[in-house]
Amino acid sequence: MASVEGSRTPARSRRDPERRAPRQDKYSVLLPTYNERENLPLIVWLLVKSFSESGLNYEIIIIDDGSPDGTKDVAEQLEKIYGSDKILLRPREKKLGLGTAYIHGLKHATGNYIVIMDADLSHHPRFIPEFIRKQKEGNFDIVSGTRYRGNGGVYGWDLKRKLISRGANFLTQILLRPGASDLTGSFRLYKKEVLQTLIEKCISKGYVFQMEMIVRARQLNYTVGEVPISFVDRVYGESKLGGNEIVSFLKGLLTLFATT
Repeated sequence: MASVEGSRTPARSRRDPERRAPRQDKYSVLLPTYNERENLPLIVWLLVKSFSESGLNYEIIIIDDGSPDGTKDVAEQLEKIYGSDKILLRPREKKLGLGTAYIHGLKHATGNYIVIMDADLSHHPRFIPEFIRKQKEGNFDIVSGTRYRGNGGVYGWDLKRKLISRGANFLTQILLRPGASDLTGSFRLYKKEVLQTLIEKCISKGYVFQMEMIVRARQLNYTVGEVPISFVDRVYGESKLGGNEIVSFLKGLLTLFATT
């Protein structure tokens, strides 16, 4: 009888990469909060709705900095409502700055992509699927929301606030030439390893942190895509942008200009 061993197809090894199911992307949203008791339930509901409708795997990490208004209590209730696999409360005892909040949140993130955004309803989660599509199209390291291109814009600000924002962005463009149209925005999608690298390089805290992230990205030759967004002024609570923040921004801008 003729042997059939030569025609037999060997069984694939369990380690054969062709048999592995492709890993599903997971998106970790870092949501720093300080006195966002009124806004937090709505922004979380909008995030859950957007991700669920898009069929995306996600988690929302709330980093509360000791809010005296009870934001942490609200976050605990949201964790119970949606489940601790989707809502992760990772609080800190006091307000330590936006940059360190992202560092803290990143330690607990299990996604391979990270979304950073504000919790005050200024950033609508409906733009996140657009960020993801943009990232996939160009395999961008970062996708940044921009108020200053396409149909992007700002709504709810008075003329003074608009002039401050435009002036700050104009100065950064002149001094730093970052290769992005909205350097002071804080609505972005990062590859996790890119965000980790940038955080290690950045020295700024507070609002300047966002600006430095893009400047460092340019230095490291990371690619940045942009999606026009509508920025809407907060519905509840007071803006945290005051005179001290403006002074800190200008100092940070000059520091970046001198050191990058």
